[in-house]
Amino acid sequence: MSIFLCNLKPAQNSRHRKKILGRGYGSGHGKTSTRGTKGQKSRTGDGAKKIGFEGGQTAFFRRIPKKGFKKRNNFKNKHAIINIKELNKFDSGTNITPIFLQKLGIISKKIKHVKILGVGSLKKAVTVTDVSFSKSAFNKIKNIIK
Repeated sequence: MSIFLCNLKPAQNSRHRKKILGRGYGSGHGKTSTRGTKGQKSRTGDGAKKIGFEGGQTAFFRRIPKKGFKKRNNFKNKHAIINIKELNKFDSGTNITPIFLQKLGIISKKIKHVKILGVGSLKKAVTVTDVSFSKSAFNKIKNIIK
């Protein structure tokens, strides 16, 4: 027998009859349709709950105030990050301060603090004031001074 699309059949026992729900007591799945009686999950919609639902209790996001003072944003120390290799473009003996960097447009005028990280190497002796350092950057600057 040759194989044609019209002759193909599914494998034995691979097809199942659809479960019929809610068609009377005799069906085996009648009346409550295997959902049990009463309650959230017995209703239509499968008992899906919204994100943040707390069982009918007022949800947390509705209990907290939505306006007002947010301390975490107002007092966050924002640092401009500069790598030590970027200090090589200045002449030897230059006094580098946050105001000096703002005038050159290297950092934003809104940011008051500058932190120097130890990426790269320093080849020129520069003076750096009013700035915080990482440990590696501090050691590299200290070694240039000696």
